[in-house]
Amino acid sequence: MIKQIGNKVYRRFDKELLCIESWGKNSFRVRATQRHEFVPDDISALIPQEECEIKVHEKEGCIEIENGKLRCEITPTGKLRFFHQNGRLLLEEFERIRSDYRKEYNSALEIVPRTFEPIQNADDFKLTVRFEPVDGEKLYGMGQYQQSYLDVKGCTLELAQRNSQASVPFALSSNGYGFLWNNPAIGTVTFGKNVTEWKANSTKQMDYWITAGDTPAEIEEAYANVTGKVPMMPEYGTGFWQCKLRYMTQDEILEVAREYKRRGLPISVIVVDYFHWPNQGDWKFDKDFWPDPKAMVEELKEMGIELMVSIWPTVEETSENYVEMEELGLLTRSEYGKRLGQLNVASVIDVTNPETRSYVWEKIKKHYYDLGIKIFWLDEAEPELTGYEFSHYRYFRGSDMEIGNIYPKEYARMAYEGMEAEGQENIVNLLRCAWAGSQKYGALVWSGDIDSSFRSLRCQLAAGLNMGLAGLPWWTTDIGGFHGGNIHDPNFHEVLIRWFEFGAFCPVMRLHGFREPFIPGLSDSGGGKHRSGSENEVWSYGEEVLEICTKYLQLRERLRPYVTELMQEAHEKGTPIMRPMFYDFPDDKKAWEIEEQYMFGPNLLVAPILYENQRERTLYLPEGTWRNINDNKEYAGNQVITVAAPLDQLPVFAKAGTLEEL
Repeated sequence: MIKQIGNKVYRRFDKELLCIESWGKNSFRVRATQRHEFVPDDISALIPQEECEIKVHEKEGCIEIENGKLRCEITPTGKLRFFHQNGRLLLEEFERIRSDYRKEYNSALEIVPRTFEPIQNADDFKLTVRFEPVDGEKLYGMGQYQQSYLDVKGCTLELAQRNSQASVPFALSSNGYGFLWNNPAIGTVTFGKNVTEWKANSTKQMDYWITAGDTPAEIEEAYANVTGKVPMMPEYGTGFWQCKLRYMTQDEILEVAREYKRRGLPISVIVVDYFHWPNQGDWKFDKDFWPDPKAMVEELKEMGIELMVSIWPTVEETSENYVEMEELGLLTRSEYGKRLGQLNVASVIDVTNPETRSYVWEKIKKHYYDLGIKIFWLDEAEPELTGYEFSHYRYFRGSDMEIGNIYPKEYARMAYEGMEAEGQENIVNLLRCAWAGSQKYGALVWSGDIDSSFRSLRCQLAAGLNMGLAGLPWWTTDIGGFHGGNIHDPNFHEVLIRWFEFGAFCPVMRLHGFREPFIPGLSDSGGGKHRSGSENEVWSYGEEVLEICTKYLQLRERLRPYVTELMQEAHEKGTPIMRPMFYDFPDDKKAWEIEEQYMFGPNLLVAPILYENQRERTLYLPEGTWRNINDNKEYAGNQVITVAAPLDQLPVFAKAGTLEEL
């Protein structure tokens, strides 16, 4: 039975209830369940939209639903097909059954598009949704994975959050559509040669969103409209951020800031990393090592530097808040055994519970925000559960298996809504993970605890580009990588230099790392018991490194007005700041093949150096005239060129007539 109610079309057939509704221009939201009703929208990434008028009619036994450029066809068997308004097939579900309707798919395999496998004695299902592969299709987005593939066609991706992995399940297709898997359950997706399969291991319904567009920009902007856009980046966010694991005292961090100023080096943000607290879950400074945080904040502000402070979602039994939080039910639950040990010796706060978000924010406000700290590093945002045993944990909103991927979004929401209630605008907080919609809560995502190598650098390029296409335009890395960089190793110096050059052309430029050799802690308890890494300031690596880093710090300063323009576009339209070549040149077939260069906004082409001992770079220039900012030589577009790339030069090309200050 099929019926229309407003902008929704329902199909009931036996156990399945299917709903197709307009959700923004040229777009549909598609849900199906074998329960009696759909679940509440509090776990959805989608935000409400004004209803778009749909047209519904019957044609050759099928029901057709039109919304602008997108048409959905429901076949008599319930299979869905999606078309552009010009008649071109964009995507169709995979079906192999005996049917008189589609003779070419008549099959004894009996494979249906949507499979709900009941989980015994529970209200959830293991869900599989299948789509036909599209010949020649390329797929981009999906968040951040530690692999060097920009085009994820042919990949199997885990739909789960891990340290350095952010599952943001939106795919942009070269075939002219965008697809959001609007389901926060743990699962997988396989973009196979023979079939595309989305799987949720425990869920109550199927839920996805699809849009049609004539350009990648049109698709991306439609996606931003339905999941939210970033706030406007504050002015300080476009500058240089100095960080290390970890500054151990108030005196140490102030001396580093003063040294940057003495040397005349640009710096906008400096960071107090983890374990500055007496116990995990106290959410305050250990006064033995940070005796006057308010005075520290004030001195930094006088120098024009913002202080960012690390917040962890972990609570030790020794914390002054543990007993109360346990009694109030504000902690993540373990299905078996003790709650403690979810991350090392600690438990994890349950940010899916609004009472938890309110409770923890009040602690943050009292001990940090009221001292003048207006930017937070929301670390461990996945959260990094020991062993990632997803089936072992349960939240206020449901099991980890069913809703776990929303955790980083709700974590960002906790701080954002607290800061917003204080009247703050232009909110940005640094997180290690995200899900669809995190961007609207001011989430600047960095790529996690990655290793210090050229292989890792190559992965970060793909990660940053795909995060932007997945709707997260604010993205950064630990320049130099996090693990494994010895400050005395010349080989690491080369990695650091090439990464620093790349970092100057990332949305946020941030130096961080756990440098070797390590430095012992200052005490056996409280905020002094954890070790630190070696120095990680730009002068820590010798004169050659300092000279090159200084060059790119100054270059970033000259870039800041341009970066601000890009941030404004991201805020207004959801436009990625760094993006693949095809985003700006969608009609150039070669631009769709390029994976190791990118556009930084519409006017800068960046070709990072991604391999050891590489001193020249072959790259592709699209249409137009391009100026090498290193020597001001101009080149005609539509050609492949090779240019010099000595250690102190990153190949960067500006559109002729733009950015002449570089």
